[in-house]
Amino acid sequence: MNVTIANNEKKRNDAYAVRKKVFVDEQNVPVEEEIDQYEDEATHIVVYDQNHPVGAGRFRIVDGYGKIERICVLPSHRQHGVGKQIMLYMEHVASTHDVNKLKLNAQTQAEAFYQKLGYKTISDEFLDAGIPHVTMIKETH
Repeated sequence: MNVTIANNEKKRNDAYAVRKKVFVDEQNVPVEEEIDQYEDEATHIVVYDQNHPVGAGRFRIVDGYGKIERICVLPSHRQHGVGKQIMLYMEHVASTHDVNKLKLNAQTQAEAFYQKLGYKTISDEFLDAGIPHVTMIKETH
């Protein structure tokens, strides 16, 4: 697996393709909610298995926090550590921006995954795109 910043149009389109397969096709999120007004300001991450994109996510700085968003892995590559690789890479990206407070809105079905990585739940459950979520934070060193 190779985790990298999507620093050109091809890699960014690969990240969008993974996001579309997971969020739009699998989870029925409307495409107009999935691709939003923050795409151009975000740092996009894509994971490749050989030359095939299998995971993605994005990072933004919002209100002093490193905001981790749109973390997704294709069904064929789940339970193989790809999500953890993405999250560790996101923490590296945050450190390059001198950010040590991270925040994310996790789907409740993924809450335990993020807790294992040191994130703490700080909100009640809420709906985003019709899917139950919680807000989680982590402070890094």
